[in-house]
Amino acid sequence: MNDLLLAPELFAHEGGIARILRLYLRALCANAASGDKVRFVSLNDASMEPARLEALGAGVLAGWRLCGASRIRFVLQSTLLGLRSDRIICGHVAQLPVAWLVSRIRPGLKYYLVAHGIEVWRPFSRIEGWSLRGATGIFCVSDYTRRRLLEHCPLPEGRVSVVYNALDPDLEAAERSETPADPPAILAVSRLSRADDYKGLDHLIEAMPAVIRTVPSARLRIIGTGDAADGLRALAQAEGVAGNVDFLGYVNDRDLGLELSRCRLFALPSQKEGFGLVYLEAMARGRPCLGARAGGVPEVITEDTGVLVDYGDVPAISAAILSSLARKWPPGPFEERVRTFSFGRFKERLADALREPVAV
Repeated sequence: MNDLLLAPELFAHEGGIARILRLYLRALCANAASGDKVRFVSLNDASMEPARLEALGAGVLAGWRLCGASRIRFVLQSTLLGLRSDRIICGHVAQLPVAWLVSRIRPGLKYYLVAHGIEVWRPFSRIEGWSLRGATGIFCVSDYTRRRLLEHCPLPEGRVSVVYNALDPDLEAAERSETPADPPAILAVSRLSRADDYKGLDHLIEAMPAVIRTVPSARLRIIGTGDAADGLRALAQAEGVAGNVDFLGYVNDRDLGLELSRCRLFALPSQKEGFGLVYLEAMARGRPCLGARAGGVPEVITEDTGVLVDYGDVPAISAAILSSLARKWPPGPFEERVRTFSFGRFKERLADALREPVAV
């Protein structure tokens, strides 16, 4: 079996989609039988460290192409490698038409889509609709995403399945501190982009005055960069909580792990998360999560691992933060969520999804 993964990027930026597609590549390599070949084409990556590739491919990777953000090169390389493949796994709906085109040239080629969230919660163009209807299977990261996709593109029963995201196996046994650091910290991690104003960071800042009245030492620590950073700083100033809100900017993976281990609560009351991998990363360190009752988040956060609030309900966010800071959180439920969304189970779910016959 020759598999080809098409990815917007794997290492160019540290976003959730890149993290998940690295796991897809790793799982494809881990599931490969003797003689199978796995290749990938990345649109935005221009270079990669050999050691990082070896960690993902474990000697199974047969080739790859890095396109340095050139769409023409991406289409060309995807077509050339696709013609030598038995299956194409598209890491984003924008790349699906390329796989559809290759399938027209190479009869018998199967192609699949990984549907992450907001990018498929909308009406589709004509060529996207053709491509979706021609796909052998579509793997949605949550049932919510599956239902939203089907609203806009009805497909035969069994064509669209849920393959939940997973933790990086290196994080499944993440180092954690049994006692979070003082003063109590609420941690948020997100792109600070005006285009991503649905993340709810403004609501967190607006919730802090009520939190501070009860827990004066509480701090909101925000990791991320983007064009909304200055506006969020101004909001903290206007709310009178600038002294309790820390903007940490970009942090590397090691420092992110430390922040997750030291916080008392991870909070991201976002409206449009297809899944929310970062919640699992917090749970891997035994930290409860605050999320919005929206998107795929309720499929990740349980009542034993966090709290859900209605999106935009600032008083509810304040109350949830205070109750979470005061509550004792036993480790067992967090460990169970880590097992449920482990890389081992992800590998099995992906193998089953690729193996199952699909209704037509």
